[in-house]
Amino acid sequence: MQDVLGTLRALRRPPLLIRAARIGLEDYHREVHLRRFMRDGALPSSTTALSRLIETEATLEQDRHTCAAGYSPARHVDILIAMMGEARLACTPPALVEA
Repeated sequence: MQDVLGTLRALRRPPLLIRAARIGLEDYHREVHLRRFMRDGALPSSTTALSRLIETEATLEQDRHTCAAGYSPARHVDILIAMMGEARLACTPPALVEA
């Protein structure tokens, strides 16, 4: 888990993307939002989900840098919101996580 969180801490993204994601994080609901990105059955653990989200975000970041025609800032923010939400859950002690 530390490797995934370390990777997340090392990310450097434009402040506008991060600000938008932080605002969206207030309304993050794992069952609703993460389902859009993890379509294969039951939702994975926060650490597993975070690993997959980091891979997806890396592709979006590459598209942003190359000005790819299919790049969507809204999708990039959505992925960042999910990453922040899952990181928050991964760092929360199990006794404090709602059932």
